[in-house]
Amino acid sequence: MKLNKKQAEMYIMLIPVIILFSGLVFYPFFEGIRISLTNWNGYSQAFRYVGFENYTSMFGSRLFRVAVRNTFIYGIGCTLIQQVLGLGYALFVNQKYRFRNLVRLVIYLPAMIAGIIMGYMMYGIFEFNRGALNDIVKLFGGSNVHWLGDGNIAVLIIVIVNAVQFVGVAMLIYLAGLQNIPQQLIEAGDVEGCSKWQSFRHITFPLLIPAITSSTIINLIGGLRLFDLIQALTSGGPGIATHNIATIVNYLHFWNEDAGGAAAAGVILFGLIFIVSGIMTALLKRKEVEY
Repeated sequence: MKLNKKQAEMYIMLIPVIILFSGLVFYPFFEGIRISLTNWNGYSQAFRYVGFENYTSMFGSRLFRVAVRNTFIYGIGCTLIQQVLGLGYALFVNQKYRFRNLVRLVIYLPAMIAGIIMGYMMYGIFEFNRGALNDIVKLFGGSNVHWLGDGNIAVLIIVIVNAVQFVGVAMLIYLAGLQNIPQQLIEAGDVEGCSKWQSFRHITFPLLIPAITSSTIINLIGGLRLFDLIQALTSGGPGIATHNIATIVNYLHFWNEDAGGAAAAGVILFGLIFIVSGIMTALLKRKEVEY
């Protein structure tokens, strides 16, 4: 097919984007797959190909099983909390009252803080010796609690902190969805005698499915690949209790000098996110309605 001058110019303008995308995405991805098939330690010039040995040894390790479990806990737990709170906040700030823009800003503000900074801030709250939370406990006559010393509690803290930090993102998506719903439909429901709950259940919620899809996928991917908050708050501890797949990439490469294993973990994480997000997108797309 022959291109006209305008079409040719458009394709030429895409060349820099293709080059950047190839250099920053495609090449690192395929290089990571290649490294995952080696026993490279990350520093030496010498290495050999070991096939799928890194993958088989990883699937048999307790560290990987704990990491996979926590990856799903962080991904699903954070997403559920963010969707419920995000929708609630969106319904609240969508009302007309004074200072609603200030309320939106306050809710969204934590999302503007880097995860590593948020982790260190939260560490100052949950620290055993000088943590703010333990200072409050002692103020009421209690003794210090090792909040991050129990793996289950530490995982729960990470889920709550990450969910609350990024709930503003879900709020903005739902707010955009609410403002995109034709007001005539809501008014028609009022004329028919619908209560607030009936109007929300049968009109608002079905029309919010596209927003739910977008918010769920964005927050799910963020939770599955969570790294900086965990690294700052617990570094995967106590022991290996709070590790997820993203943190064991760092652990294997820099602490175990196992770049091949780290690359294999990265490839597995990519595949996991790709499959889970694809399934969720397909399921939620089926629920969308047109108006």
